[in-house]
Amino acid sequence: MNEGTPETAGILPPIPNKLYFKIGEVSSLLAVEPYVLRFWETEFPKLAPKKTEKGQRMYRRKDVELLLQIKHLLYEKKFTIEGARQHLLQEGRSPAKSVPTHSQQSLFGADPLAVIRTELQSILELLTRRA
Repeated sequence: MNEGTPETAGILPPIPNKLYFKIGEVSSLLAVEPYVLRFWETEFPKLAPKKTEKGQRMYRRKDVELLLQIKHLLYEKKFTIEGARQHLLQEGRSPAKSVPTHSQQSLFGADPLAVIRTELQSILELLTRRA
């Protein structure tokens, strides 16, 4: 890892406490061009910003968190698009495992749905054994 990059040095600004973000805001926050965000939307199915009646993309906080993770995987870890997609699938989209900065880790929690899914699967296994 490069110690001088904003992601690893913890220099990235915190995500503002808002429900929705316009593409320009997200572009500035991630320091990438808007066309990069639009391209990533085509490559990562989980990334699906809402659109206003006029077609303006409105990213939710979870979209911004996912974009931060995608940028980290592609730019810092040097993953290919396919590799990043597979990594996100394997990790259950748990950002805390992949984003190394302390300031960003506090923003990301473990995906509670993954924990619930695992617990439900173990309950289902117990029930099917008894039946």
